[in-house]
Amino acid sequence: MRLDKWLKVSRLIKRRTVANEACDNARVTANGRPVKASYDVKVGDVLELRFGERTVRVEVLVVADNVGKNDAAAMYQEVL
Repeated sequence: MRLDKWLKVSRLIKRRTVANEACDNARVTANGRPVKASYDVKVGDVLELRFGERTVRVEVLVVADNVGKNDAAAMYQEVL
């Protein structure tokens, strides 16, 4: 699944266009490397998202096309 779509489905970023812009501006890295929105997300990837001063690191646990609002948080695990 594309990175921008996974970010939207997991609800880490609310809109796919915003996720796409974040990737274009090098605010998203996968396994320590900057990636584009078309990056193929796999289980076990460690994603790092930078929102201004705040940085969020998550490990991908599930890759699914449709997930309910209550199950979205189960798609990833925060990494310290």
